[in-house]
Amino acid sequence: MLVRMPDAVTAHLRARRIAGRASAFLALGLLATLVAVARTPDPAPAIVGMDDPARWTPGFWIERAEDPDRPLAPASAIEDQNARLLRDDPSMHDLAALTPVLERERVRGWIESLSRRPTAPRYDATGTQLTATALEDLVDALALDAIPASQPTRYGLVVRRAALRTFPTDRRAFSTPGDTDIDRFQESALFPGTPVVIAHGSRDDEWLFVVSERYAAWFEARHVAEGDAATVLGYAQRTPYRLVTGATAHTVHTPEVPAVSRVQLDMGTRLPLASSTGRVNGQHPASGHVVELPVRDDAGRLALHSALLPRSADTADAPLPLTRRHIIGQAFRFLGERYGWGHDYNARDCSGLVSEVYASMGLVLPRNTGDQAGSPVLPVNRLDDAASREAALDALQVGDLVYVPGHVMMVIGHADGEPFVIHDIHGGGQRGADGEVVRLGLNGVVVTTLRGLVFDDGTPYVERATAVVRPAPTS
Repeated sequence: MLVRMPDAVTAHLRARRIAGRASAFLALGLLATLVAVARTPDPAPAIVGMDDPARWTPGFWIERAEDPDRPLAPASAIEDQNARLLRDDPSMHDLAALTPVLERERVRGWIESLSRRPTAPRYDATGTQLTATALEDLVDALALDAIPASQPTRYGLVVRRAALRTFPTDRRAFSTPGDTDIDRFQESALFPGTPVVIAHGSRDDEWLFVVSERYAAWFEARHVAEGDAATVLGYAQRTPYRLVTGATAHTVHTPEVPAVSRVQLDMGTRLPLASSTGRVNGQHPASGHVVELPVRDDAGRLALHSALLPRSADTADAPLPLTRRHIIGQAFRFLGERYGWGHDYNARDCSGLVSEVYASMGLVLPRNTGDQAGSPVLPVNRLDDAASREAALDALQVGDLVYVPGHVMMVIGHADGEPFVIHDIHGGGQRGADGEVVRLGLNGVVVTTLRGLVFDDGTPYVERATAVVRPAPTS
Protein backbone atom coordinates (compact mmCIF):
# COMPACT_ATOMS: atom_id res chain seq x y z
CA MET A 1 0.00 0.00 0.00
CA LEU A 2 1.45 3.38 -1.10
CA VAL A 3 1.36 6.02 1.64
CA ARG A 4 1.59 9.64 0.56
CA MET A 5 3.99 11.70 2.71
CA PRO A 6 2.96 15.15 3.85
CA ASP A 7 4.16 17.99 1.62
CA ALA A 8 6.35 19.40 4.43
CA VAL A 9 8.21 16.12 4.80
CA THR A 10 8.71 15.82 1.04
CA ALA A 11 10.08 19.36 0.82
CA HIS A 12 12.46 18.71 3.71
CA LEU A 13 13.86 15.55 2.08
CA ARG A 14 14.23 17.33 -1.28
CA ALA A 15 16.19 20.12 0.38
CA ARG A 16 18.52 17.61 2.06
CA ARG A 17 19.18 15.90 -1.28
CA ILE A 18 19.98 19.21 -2.96
CA ALA A 19 22.29 20.19 -0.12
CA GLY A 20 24.01 16.81 -0.31
CA ARG A 21 24.61 17.19 -4.02
CA ALA A 22 25.97 20.70 -3.52
CA SER A 23 28.38 19.44 -0.87
CA ALA A 24 29.52 16.63 -3.15
CA PHE A 25 30.09 19.02 -6.05
CA LEU A 26 31.96 21.40 -3.76
CA ALA A 27 34.16 18.56 -2.53
CA LEU A 28 34.88 17.38 -6.07
CA GLY A 29 35.68 20.93 -7.14
CA LEU A 30 38.05 21.38 -4.22
CA LEU A 31 39.74 18.05 -5.02
CA ALA A 32 40.14 19.02 -8.69
CA THR A 33 41.66 22.35 -7.63
CA LEU A 34 44.11 20.62 -5.29
CA VAL A 35 45.11 18.13 -8.03
CA ALA A 36 45.58 20.96 -10.53
CA VAL A 37 47.76 22.86 -8.06
CA ALA A 38 49.79 19.73 -7.33
CA ARG A 39 50.35 19.13 -11.05
CA THR A 40 51.26 22.71 -11.95
CA PRO A 41 54.99 22.65 -12.76
CA ASP A 42 57.39 25.37 -11.80
CA PRO A 43 57.68 28.09 -14.47
CA ALA A 44 60.34 27.21 -17.05
CA PRO A 45 63.18 29.75 -16.98
CA ALA A 46 63.76 31.79 -20.12
CA ILE A 47 66.74 30.64 -22.18
CA VAL A 48 69.37 33.37 -22.29
CA GLY A 49 69.74 34.93 -25.74
CA MET A 50 66.56 33.32 -27.14
CA ASP A 51 63.93 35.96 -26.31
CA ASP A 52 63.59 36.92 -30.00
CA PRO A 53 61.13 34.45 -31.65
CA ALA A 54 62.99 34.79 -34.95
CA ARG A 55 65.97 33.00 -33.45
CA TRP A 56 63.86 29.84 -33.24
CA THR A 57 63.59 29.80 -37.05
CA PRO A 58 66.18 28.53 -39.54
CA GLY A 59 65.79 31.64 -41.71
CA PHE A 60 67.25 33.89 -39.02
CA TRP A 61 70.51 31.92 -39.05
CA ILE A 62 70.62 31.26 -42.78
CA GLU A 63 70.44 35.02 -43.43
CA ARG A 64 73.54 35.48 -41.26
CA ALA A 65 75.51 32.60 -42.77
CA GLU A 66 78.37 33.44 -45.06
CA ASP A 67 77.65 32.34 -48.65
CA PRO A 68 74.99 29.84 -47.47
CA ASP A 69 74.58 28.08 -50.83
CA ARG A 70 78.26 27.46 -51.58
CA PRO A 71 79.07 23.73 -51.40
CA LEU A 72 81.54 23.08 -48.60
CA ALA A 73 82.87 19.95 -50.31
CA PRO A 74 82.21 18.15 -53.59
CA ALA A 75 80.42 14.80 -53.58
CA SER A 76 83.65 13.03 -54.59
CA ALA A 77 85.46 14.33 -51.47
CA ILE A 78 82.58 13.24 -49.26
CA GLU A 79 82.61 9.75 -50.78
CA ASP A 80 86.37 9.53 -50.28
CA GLN A 81 86.11 10.54 -46.62
CA ASN A 82 83.30 8.02 -46.06
CA ALA A 83 85.45 5.26 -47.55
CA ARG A 84 88.43 6.19 -45.37
CA LEU A 85 86.21 6.31 -42.29
CA LEU A 86 84.94 2.80 -42.97
CA ARG A 87 88.46 1.53 -43.59
CA ASP A 88 90.47 3.33 -40.90
CA ASP A 89 88.15 4.25 -38.03
CA PRO A 90 88.09 1.45 -35.40
CA SER A 91 84.51 2.29 -34.36
CA MET A 92 83.24 1.40 -37.84
CA HIS A 93 82.55 -2.06 -39.31
CA ASP A 94 83.10 -2.79 -42.99
CA LEU A 95 80.62 -5.64 -43.45
CA ALA A 96 81.81 -6.39 -46.97
CA ALA A 97 85.35 -6.90 -45.68
CA LEU A 98 84.39 -9.50 -43.06
CA THR A 99 85.59 -13.03 -43.69
CA PRO A 100 83.11 -15.67 -44.97
CA VAL A 101 83.56 -17.49 -41.65
CA LEU A 102 83.36 -15.93 -38.19
CA GLU A 103 85.53 -17.44 -35.47
CA ARG A 104 84.33 -17.77 -31.87
CA GLU A 105 86.94 -15.34 -30.52
CA ARG A 106 85.75 -12.53 -32.77
CA VAL A 107 82.06 -13.01 -31.98
CA ARG A 108 82.70 -13.34 -28.27
CA GLY A 109 84.89 -10.24 -28.35
CA TRP A 110 82.12 -8.18 -29.96
CA ILE A 111 79.58 -9.27 -27.34
CA GLU A 112 81.80 -8.99 -24.28
CA SER A 113 83.03 -5.52 -25.23
CA LEU A 114 79.41 -4.34 -24.91
CA SER A 115 77.43 -6.67 -22.67
CA ARG A 116 79.31 -6.36 -19.40
CA ARG A 117 77.58 -7.00 -16.10
CA PRO A 118 76.91 -3.57 -14.50
CA THR A 119 79.15 -2.76 -11.56
CA ALA A 120 77.01 0.16 -10.37
CA PRO A 121 73.47 -0.30 -9.03
CA ARG A 122 70.67 -0.38 -11.59
CA TYR A 123 66.99 0.29 -10.90
CA ASP A 124 63.77 -0.56 -12.73
CA ALA A 125 61.00 1.91 -13.57
CA THR A 126 59.49 1.52 -10.08
CA GLY A 127 62.78 2.44 -8.38
CA THR A 128 63.49 -1.13 -7.27
CA GLN A 129 67.14 -2.15 -7.53
CA LEU A 130 67.88 -5.00 -9.90
CA THR A 131 69.01 -8.00 -7.89
CA ALA A 132 72.22 -9.92 -8.41
CA THR A 133 70.12 -12.79 -9.74
CA ALA A 134 68.45 -10.54 -12.29
CA LEU A 135 71.82 -9.30 -13.51
CA GLU A 136 73.17 -12.84 -13.73
CA ASP A 137 70.11 -13.81 -15.79
CA LEU A 138 70.99 -11.04 -18.24
CA VAL A 139 74.52 -12.39 -18.58
CA ASP A 140 73.23 -15.95 -18.98
CA ALA A 141 70.88 -14.77 -21.76
CA LEU A 142 73.96 -13.92 -23.84
CA ALA A 143 74.48 -17.68 -24.37
CA LEU A 144 78.22 -17.23 -24.74
CA ASP A 145 78.69 -20.96 -24.23
CA ALA A 146 76.63 -21.59 -27.37
CA ILE A 147 78.92 -19.65 -29.73
CA PRO A 148 80.32 -22.22 -32.18
CA ALA A 149 84.04 -22.49 -32.83
CA SER A 150 83.32 -21.13 -36.29
CA GLN A 151 80.24 -20.28 -38.30
CA PRO A 152 79.37 -19.00 -41.77
CA THR A 153 78.92 -15.25 -41.85
CA ARG A 154 75.20 -14.48 -42.04
CA TYR A 155 73.60 -11.29 -43.34
CA GLY A 156 70.29 -9.52 -42.89
CA LEU A 157 68.35 -6.32 -43.53
CA VAL A 158 66.46 -4.40 -40.88
CA VAL A 159 62.72 -4.28 -41.64
CA ARG A 160 61.50 -1.84 -38.95
CA ARG A 161 63.09 0.85 -36.81
CA ALA A 162 63.96 -0.77 -33.48
CA ALA A 163 66.33 -0.43 -30.56
CA LEU A 164 69.87 -1.72 -30.22
CA ARG A 165 70.30 -2.98 -26.67
CA THR A 166 73.16 -3.74 -24.28
CA PHE A 167 71.57 -7.06 -23.35
CA PRO A 168 68.99 -9.22 -25.16
CA THR A 169 66.06 -7.72 -23.28
CA ASP A 170 63.62 -4.84 -23.45
CA ARG A 171 63.83 -4.48 -19.66
CA ARG A 172 64.71 -0.89 -18.81
CA ALA A 173 67.39 0.00 -16.26
CA PHE A 174 68.28 3.33 -14.69
CA SER A 175 71.13 4.75 -12.62
CA THR A 176 68.97 6.56 -10.09
CA PRO A 177 65.60 5.62 -8.56
CA GLY A 178 62.86 7.78 -10.05
CA ASP A 179 64.98 9.12 -12.94
CA THR A 180 63.56 7.09 -15.81
CA ASP A 181 64.66 9.13 -18.82
CA ILE A 182 68.01 7.48 -19.54
CA ASP A 183 67.78 3.72 -19.96
CA ARG A 184 71.28 2.35 -19.40
CA PHE A 185 70.50 -0.75 -21.48
CA GLN A 186 69.61 1.40 -24.51
CA GLU A 187 72.43 1.77 -27.06
CA SER A 188 71.03 3.10 -30.33
CA ALA A 189 68.55 2.19 -33.08
CA LEU A 190 68.65 0.81 -36.58
CA PHE A 191 66.44 1.97 -39.45
CA PRO A 192 64.74 -0.02 -42.24
CA GLY A 193 67.11 -1.16 -44.96
CA THR A 194 70.19 -1.13 -42.73
CA PRO A 195 72.46 -4.10 -43.55
CA VAL A 196 73.76 -6.17 -40.64
CA VAL A 197 75.84 -9.24 -39.97
CA ILE A 198 74.03 -11.72 -37.73
CA ALA A 199 76.70 -12.91 -35.32
CA HIS A 200 74.84 -14.74 -32.54
CA GLY A 201 71.46 -15.46 -30.94
CA SER A 202 70.23 -15.07 -27.36
CA ARG A 203 69.40 -18.02 -25.14
CA ASP A 204 65.68 -17.68 -25.95
CA ASP A 205 66.27 -17.03 -29.69
CA GLU A 206 64.24 -13.81 -29.44
CA TRP A 207 67.27 -11.56 -29.96
CA LEU A 208 70.20 -11.40 -32.35
CA PHE A 209 73.60 -9.87 -31.79
CA VAL A 210 74.06 -7.86 -35.00
CA VAL A 211 76.94 -5.86 -36.40
CA SER A 212 75.99 -2.83 -38.47
CA GLU A 213 78.32 -0.38 -40.13
CA ARG A 214 78.32 1.95 -37.11
CA TYR A 215 77.33 -0.23 -34.14
CA ALA A 216 77.23 -3.76 -32.77
CA ALA A 217 74.57 -4.69 -30.20
CA TRP A 218 71.49 -6.80 -29.48
CA PHE A 219 68.47 -6.39 -31.77
CA GLU A 220 65.09 -8.12 -31.75
CA ALA A 221 65.09 -11.02 -34.21
CA ARG A 222 61.60 -10.20 -35.50
CA HIS A 223 62.94 -6.96 -37.00
CA VAL A 224 65.67 -8.62 -39.11
CA ALA A 225 65.23 -10.57 -42.34
CA GLU A 226 68.10 -12.89 -43.26
CA GLY A 227 69.33 -13.01 -46.85
CA ASP A 228 72.37 -13.68 -48.98
CA ALA A 229 75.37 -11.35 -48.86
CA ALA A 230 74.93 -9.99 -52.36
CA THR A 231 71.30 -8.95 -51.82
CA VAL A 232 71.88 -7.52 -48.36
CA LEU A 233 75.04 -5.57 -49.09
CA GLY A 234 73.83 -4.49 -52.52
CA TYR A 235 70.52 -3.09 -51.25
CA ALA A 236 71.99 0.25 -50.11
CA GLN A 237 74.07 0.59 -53.26
CA ARG A 238 71.26 0.24 -55.78
CA THR A 239 70.23 3.11 -58.02
CA PRO A 240 68.00 4.95 -58.59
CA TYR A 241 66.84 5.56 -55.03
CA ARG A 242 65.08 7.96 -52.67
CA LEU A 243 66.82 9.47 -49.66
CA VAL A 244 64.74 10.69 -46.72
CA THR A 245 65.54 14.35 -46.09
CA GLY A 246 62.74 15.14 -43.64
CA ALA A 247 62.93 14.32 -39.95
CA THR A 248 60.81 11.28 -40.78
CA ALA A 249 58.71 9.95 -43.62
CA HIS A 250 56.25 7.07 -43.76
CA THR A 251 55.14 4.72 -46.49
CA VAL A 252 51.44 4.94 -47.27
CA HIS A 253 48.86 2.86 -45.43
CA THR A 254 48.63 -0.51 -47.16
CA PRO A 255 46.06 -2.97 -45.78
CA GLU A 256 46.99 -5.53 -48.45
CA VAL A 257 50.59 -5.86 -47.17
CA PRO A 258 50.86 -4.78 -43.50
CA ALA A 259 54.63 -5.39 -43.51
CA VAL A 260 55.17 -2.33 -45.73
CA SER A 261 52.32 -0.19 -44.37
CA ARG A 262 53.12 3.06 -42.54
CA VAL A 263 56.78 2.11 -42.13
CA GLN A 264 58.72 4.92 -40.41
CA LEU A 265 61.78 6.11 -42.30
CA ASP A 266 64.13 8.50 -40.49
CA MET A 267 66.37 11.16 -41.97
CA GLY A 268 69.20 9.68 -44.03
CA THR A 269 67.40 6.41 -44.84
CA ARG A 270 68.02 5.34 -48.42
CA LEU A 271 65.58 3.09 -50.33
CA PRO A 272 66.02 1.75 -53.87
CA LEU A 273 63.27 2.39 -56.36
CA ALA A 274 61.33 -0.58 -57.69
CA SER A 275 61.08 -1.26 -61.39
CA SER A 276 57.33 -1.96 -61.34
CA THR A 277 55.05 0.58 -63.01
CA GLY A 278 51.73 -1.16 -62.22
CA ARG A 279 49.42 -0.60 -59.28
CA VAL A 280 51.15 -0.91 -55.94
CA ASN A 281 49.19 -2.69 -53.24
CA GLY A 282 45.90 -1.55 -54.74
CA GLN A 283 46.96 2.04 -55.36
CA HIS A 284 47.94 3.94 -58.49
CA PRO A 285 51.63 4.88 -58.19
CA ALA A 286 51.53 8.30 -59.88
CA SER A 287 51.29 10.22 -56.60
CA GLY A 288 54.21 8.47 -54.98
CA HIS A 289 57.61 6.89 -55.43
CA VAL A 290 57.61 3.11 -55.71
CA VAL A 291 60.35 1.85 -53.41
CA GLU A 292 61.44 -1.63 -52.42
CA LEU A 293 61.31 -2.43 -48.72
CA PRO A 294 62.80 -5.46 -46.98
CA VAL A 295 60.25 -7.74 -45.31
CA ARG A 296 60.65 -10.85 -43.16
CA ASP A 297 58.73 -14.01 -44.02
CA ASP A 298 57.49 -16.57 -41.50
CA ALA A 299 60.83 -18.36 -41.60
CA GLY A 300 62.78 -15.15 -40.96
CA ARG A 301 64.04 -14.96 -44.54
CA LEU A 302 64.40 -11.78 -46.59
CA ALA A 303 62.01 -10.74 -49.33
CA LEU A 304 61.72 -7.38 -51.06
CA HIS A 305 58.29 -5.87 -51.55
CA SER A 306 57.11 -2.73 -53.33
CA ALA A 307 55.68 0.11 -51.26
CA LEU A 308 54.64 3.68 -51.96
CA LEU A 309 56.46 6.66 -50.54
CA PRO A 310 54.25 9.76 -50.99
CA ARG A 311 55.58 12.52 -53.20
CA SER A 312 54.59 14.90 -50.40
CA ALA A 313 57.22 13.33 -48.12
CA ASP A 314 60.55 15.13 -47.90
CA THR A 315 62.83 12.90 -49.96
CA ALA A 316 65.41 13.41 -52.69
CA ASP A 317 66.99 11.40 -55.48
CA ALA A 318 70.50 12.23 -54.19
CA PRO A 319 72.09 13.62 -51.03
CA LEU A 320 71.47 17.30 -50.46
CA PRO A 321 74.45 19.54 -51.29
CA LEU A 322 76.66 20.09 -48.25
CA THR A 323 75.96 23.79 -47.73
CA ARG A 324 75.44 26.00 -44.69
CA ARG A 325 71.81 26.51 -45.75
CA HIS A 326 71.16 22.78 -45.64
CA ILE A 327 73.13 22.20 -42.43
CA ILE A 328 70.96 24.75 -40.62
CA GLY A 329 67.71 23.78 -42.31
CA GLN A 330 68.14 20.06 -41.71
CA ALA A 331 69.03 20.53 -38.04
CA PHE A 332 65.94 22.69 -37.48
CA ARG A 333 63.71 19.90 -38.75
CA PHE A 334 64.22 18.26 -35.36
CA LEU A 335 63.63 21.41 -33.28
CA GLY A 336 61.45 20.62 -30.27
CA GLU A 337 61.77 16.84 -30.47
CA ARG A 338 62.13 15.27 -27.03
CA TYR A 339 65.57 14.00 -26.07
CA GLY A 340 65.92 10.25 -26.51
CA TRP A 341 69.07 8.67 -25.09
CA GLY A 342 70.30 6.09 -27.61
CA HIS A 343 67.39 6.90 -29.96
CA ASP A 344 64.90 6.09 -27.20
CA TYR A 345 61.32 7.47 -27.31
CA ASN A 346 61.33 7.03 -31.09
CA ALA A 347 63.61 10.07 -31.15
CA ARG A 348 67.40 10.56 -30.98
CA ASP A 349 70.18 11.94 -28.81
CA CYS A 350 72.91 14.53 -29.42
CA SER A 351 75.21 12.40 -31.58
CA GLY A 352 72.24 10.83 -33.36
CA LEU A 353 70.98 14.29 -34.28
CA VAL A 354 74.21 15.45 -35.91
CA SER A 355 74.71 12.05 -37.59
CA GLU A 356 71.32 12.17 -39.29
CA VAL A 357 71.68 15.81 -40.33
CA TYR A 358 74.94 15.05 -42.11
CA ALA A 359 73.62 11.72 -43.47
CA SER A 360 71.01 13.68 -45.43
CA MET A 361 73.96 15.31 -47.20
CA GLY A 362 75.69 12.00 -47.80
CA LEU A 363 78.31 12.33 -45.07
CA VAL A 364 78.86 9.50 -42.57
CA LEU A 365 79.80 10.06 -38.92
CA PRO A 366 80.55 7.49 -36.20
CA ARG A 367 77.60 6.83 -33.90
CA ASN A 368 78.78 8.08 -30.49
CA THR A 369 80.29 11.37 -29.34
CA GLY A 370 83.55 9.81 -28.16
CA ASP A 371 84.09 8.12 -31.51
CA GLN A 372 83.17 11.25 -33.45
CA ALA A 373 85.54 13.46 -31.48
CA GLY A 374 88.26 10.79 -31.48
CA SER A 375 88.09 9.72 -35.11
CA PRO A 376 91.43 9.37 -36.90
CA VAL A 377 89.72 10.29 -40.18
CA LEU A 378 87.46 13.27 -39.51
CA PRO A 379 88.94 16.81 -39.41
CA VAL A 380 89.29 17.04 -35.62
CA ASN A 381 90.74 20.02 -33.77
CA ARG A 382 91.63 18.73 -30.30
CA LEU A 383 91.46 21.30 -27.51
CA ASP A 384 94.25 20.49 -25.10
CA ASP A 385 94.51 23.75 -23.15
CA ALA A 386 92.81 27.07 -22.56
CA ALA A 387 94.70 28.80 -25.38
CA SER A 388 93.78 26.23 -28.04
CA ARG A 389 90.21 26.18 -26.73
CA GLU A 390 89.74 29.93 -27.04
CA ALA A 391 91.33 30.04 -30.49
CA ALA A 392 89.06 27.25 -31.75
CA LEU A 393 85.93 28.80 -30.28
CA ASP A 394 86.72 32.18 -31.82
CA ALA A 395 87.00 30.52 -35.25
CA LEU A 396 83.74 28.52 -35.15
CA GLN A 397 81.75 28.23 -38.37
CA VAL A 398 78.28 26.98 -39.25
CA GLY A 399 78.20 23.18 -39.09
CA ASP A 400 81.13 22.81 -36.70
CA LEU A 401 80.57 20.26 -33.95
CA VAL A 402 81.69 21.22 -30.44
CA TYR A 403 82.30 18.38 -27.98
CA VAL A 404 82.25 18.34 -24.21
CA PRO A 405 82.43 15.02 -22.31
CA GLY A 406 79.35 13.04 -23.36
CA HIS A 407 77.75 15.74 -25.49
CA VAL A 408 77.98 17.38 -28.92
CA MET A 409 76.54 20.70 -30.16
CA MET A 410 76.22 21.99 -33.74
CA VAL A 411 77.12 25.60 -34.47
CA ILE A 412 74.44 27.49 -36.43
CA GLY A 413 75.94 30.98 -36.40
CA HIS A 414 76.59 34.11 -34.36
CA ALA A 415 74.36 36.76 -32.82
CA ASP A 416 75.29 39.56 -30.44
CA GLY A 417 78.90 38.57 -31.04
CA GLU A 418 78.31 35.12 -29.51
CA PRO A 419 78.21 31.64 -31.11
CA PHE A 420 74.88 29.82 -30.98
CA VAL A 421 74.29 26.08 -31.23
CA ILE A 422 71.46 23.66 -31.88
CA HIS A 423 71.68 20.43 -29.94
CA ASP A 424 69.71 17.57 -28.43
CA ILE A 425 70.32 17.84 -24.70
CA HIS A 426 68.90 16.23 -21.58
CA GLY A 427 69.94 18.76 -18.91
CA GLY A 428 71.76 22.04 -19.32
CA GLY A 429 71.98 25.15 -17.17
CA GLN A 430 72.83 28.84 -17.16
CA ARG A 431 73.61 31.61 -14.69
CA GLY A 432 70.67 33.56 -13.31
CA ALA A 433 70.61 37.29 -12.67
CA ASP A 434 71.92 36.61 -9.16
CA GLY A 435 74.83 34.57 -10.53
CA GLU A 436 73.42 31.29 -9.24
CA VAL A 437 73.14 28.23 -11.49
CA VAL A 438 69.68 27.78 -13.01
CA ARG A 439 68.96 24.23 -14.16
CA LEU A 440 67.10 24.37 -17.46
CA GLY A 441 66.14 20.71 -17.88
CA LEU A 442 65.98 21.27 -21.64
CA ASN A 443 65.29 17.62 -22.50
CA GLY A 444 65.01 18.09 -26.25
CA VAL A 445 66.35 19.71 -29.41
CA VAL A 446 66.89 23.40 -28.64
CA VAL A 447 68.89 26.46 -29.63
CA THR A 448 71.13 28.05 -27.00
CA THR A 449 74.19 30.21 -26.71
CA LEU A 450 77.41 28.24 -26.50
CA ARG A 451 79.25 30.34 -23.94
CA GLY A 452 76.22 30.77 -21.69
CA LEU A 453 75.74 27.06 -20.96
CA VAL A 454 76.96 25.72 -17.63
CA PHE A 455 77.08 22.34 -15.92
CA ASP A 456 75.31 21.74 -12.61
CA ASP A 457 78.47 22.69 -10.73
CA GLY A 458 78.61 26.03 -12.54
CA THR A 459 81.51 25.20 -14.86
CA PRO A 460 80.91 26.68 -18.33
CA TYR A 461 80.58 24.13 -21.12
CA VAL A 462 83.30 25.89 -23.08
CA GLU A 463 85.82 25.28 -20.30
CA ARG A 464 85.33 21.53 -20.73
CA ALA A 465 85.28 21.52 -24.52
CA THR A 466 87.56 18.74 -25.77
CA ALA A 467 87.35 19.01 -29.55
CA VAL A 468 85.84 20.77 -32.52
CA VAL A 469 85.05 18.69 -35.60
CA ARG A 470 84.41 20.30 -38.97
CA PRO A 471 82.84 17.30 -40.77
CA ALA A 472 83.20 18.70 -44.28
CA PRO A 473 86.25 17.06 -45.93
CA THR A 474 89.24 19.34 -46.12
CA SER A 475 90.32 18.09 -49.51
